[in-house]
Amino acid sequence: MTFCLGMKVADGLVGIADTRVTSGSECITAKKVSVYQDDGWAMFLMTSGLRSVRDKALTYFEEIMDEHEAPRDRLFKVVSILSDQIRRVWKEDGEALCEADLKFNIHVLIGGQMEKDREHKLYMIYPEGNWVEVGPGTPYHIIGASGYGKPVLDRTLQYEDNMRFALKVGCLAFDSTRISAADVDFPVDVVIYPQNAYKIVEHRYQKEDLAHLSNWWQDRLRNSVRELPLDWIEALRQKLPEPSILQMPTVDKETSSG
Repeated sequence: MTFCLGMKVADGLVGIADTRVTSGSECITAKKVSVYQDDGWAMFLMTSGLRSVRDKALTYFEEIMDEHEAPRDRLFKVVSILSDQIRRVWKEDGEALCEADLKFNIHVLIGGQMEKDREHKLYMIYPEGNWVEVGPGTPYHIIGASGYGKPVLDRTLQYEDNMRFALKVGCLAFDSTRISAADVDFPVDVVIYPQNAYKIVEHRYQKEDLAHLSNWWQDRLRNSVRELPLDWIEALRQKLPEPSILQMPTVDKETSSG
């Protein structure tokens, strides 16, 4: 499994990708984010799914970007080029993969800004090669293990937030996924793109770099549960044969001992 998160907020883009790759009983570390940039344009892409499909599609994509005059004026044109290469790999390998009971599975997040883009853009490509743009309504998308980190993003992240806030929320989403999904783990790669900068910054964090954040978040969650109001429990308590089981103490023992 994979955790790749792309966030688009008002002042830029934030991408977070884990590096764990599983094959049967083996686990390796491999980069899932690629950065491409030059004068007047910059973009990054993150992938989930079969590593073989990913590597072949990116090889074809990079060949076109390197050897031909691929359009670099609008990001959606680059997205369409990669979509074509995914369809190409499907035509070449799809039947063989199906015969081996392997699902042709690749999802891609592409973010950045080209010279004629009025603002930074974020797109998601499906295995069929079709794509959608991530917009302000839901300013993020997760590919791979999406369920564990989604709640914190849905409850907190808004398009008007700045990149610093998005990065903090994204790290909490990654931590929630890492805790619950055995095949998502450190190291984790982070990419940042400030609007109109045409420059992407990337950094890799090891587990020890963010351990204090994980511990802080876990303590805050437990304390928040202890501090929840108790008045709503009264209706349930009165229906118990022994109401004292859910007796509301003057001082919450959980709180006082925590």
